Amino acid sequence: MSEETSNGNVVQSLPAHARRLHLLGIGGTGMGTLACMLKESGFEITGSDQNLYPPMSLVLEKADIPLFMPYAAKNVENAKPDLVVVGNVIRKENPEAAAVRALGLPQMSMPALLWEVFLKHKHVICVAGTHGKTTTAMWLAHVLKSAGKKPSWLVGGVNAEDGKGYGLGEGELFVIEGDEYDTAYFDKGPKFFHYGPQTLLLTSVEYDHADIYADMQAYESAFFRLTQNMPSHGYMATSQNYPNAVRMALAAPCRAETYASRPTNPAADYGPLHLRYTPTGVELEVEKKGRLLGTFALPLFGLQNVENALGIIAVGQSLGLSVQALQTGLQSFQGIWRRQETSTTPRGILLIDDFAHHPTAVRETVQSVAERFCGRRLWALFEPRSNTSRRKLHQEDYAQAFEKASHVRIKKPLPHDKILSEEALDVQQLAKALRQQGKNAQVVEHVDSLVEELATQTQSGDVVLCMSNGNFDGLKAKLLKQFERE
Repeated sequence: MSEETSNGNVVQSLPAHARRLHLLGIGGTGMGTLACMLKESGFEITGSDQNLYPPMSLVLEKADIPLFMPYAAKNVENAKPDLVVVGNVIRKENPEAAAVRALGLPQMSMPALLWEVFLKHKHVICVAGTHGKTTTAMWLAHVLKSAGKKPSWLVGGVNAEDGKGYGLGEGELFVIEGDEYDTAYFDKGPKFFHYGPQTLLLTSVEYDHADIYADMQAYESAFFRLTQNMPSHGYMATSQNYPNAVRMALAAPCRAETYASRPTNPAADYGPLHLRYTPTGVELEVEKKGRLLGTFALPLFGLQNVENALGIIAVGQSLGLSVQALQTGLQSFQGIWRRQETSTTPRGILLIDDFAHHPTAVRETVQSVAERFCGRRLWALFEPRSNTSRRKLHQEDYAQAFEKASHVRIKKPLPHDKILSEEALDVQQLAKALRQQGKNAQVVEHVDSLVEELATQTQSGDVVLCMSNGNFDGLKAKLLKQFERE
């Protein structure tokens, strides 16, 4: 039996009659956003997931898309789809995936469908990399909209401005977040292989997704292939702070430029001068190849967002945007849900929710928050939830990631069926290492006990930073409810 036959009727082109589409794994930010795009484009959409959480549960409810929970074979039969779109969270053993194969229904991966319906007739701008791609892609789309380019865009996050993760524009440009994670159970290549970018913004390359990439060499090879497939007339921008990414850019068949957030890196084509932290973000002058380009005000704080902005400036310049258009677009961005999203409680405690989970992202987020709210006591709450953060690969790196926090609480991960105990992050050892640095660091097993502790131990002026690539067992909502009750 061939692999395609064993996996059911996997197709690469959209069947001509397909108008009713059923999405498996619709609760993910990418899949949920795609569902809304497809519905707005005239398709009839249904979807299934095991559970749904904000913000995507709210987005899908607002879009009035019928949902089935949990996964069950009868969901596919009730949806009566012409085509099933399979998210990468779906395993082959999933009851709905099995039903699709048994019924002989046509099925496609999310990236393959994206290419067929939205991308193949556009100038695709792909934002890829280990860190910052969601914020950078959304910010870039906003800049292009502000400049009157009328882009389309799809990002794995929710825009704070309008609560959406996509836009369908009339222009030729399409901004997409390029994920290196695998495509579907029947296609183990990265999603971004399907996107055919003409412009590539590569933010960073550091080892991640240890569940599907055996080592750094395997991880880098995915990005190397992406850069090698760039067309000769294309353009690539990458961070000078990641030498492996720079090597890929130099070997790419297209024009390539670099940027760096630190003034001490003079080799970059784009760099900052005179960084100034303000109550609302960062101000800086930007230099392009030794020439002053202009002064920019950024509404986001932290060096990582300076770096994101420099990448956007480089891409914007390659597309012909004026300095004034870039200044206006960068400054007017309102951010993304769960990317340094802030809430103030009645007790004067600032609560910040962030998606950080890789040790580099945790370190940069903690540092940027500490710099922004200098002099205030910082509680850093971290849930190692991703397949990589649960592993001991970055044990030492995590021990150095909380330098600027005075209090650290680490959620003990639940057992994972793909991670052996000897491969798991030792959270007790991590907390011990942090205590040896003089921090108040503890491991917590249950979020409810953490909420109780914070209710009694925090004081007015404290900053509570929640970091997880998941829901953190509803921590943010529980904290807000607790603080409002007092």
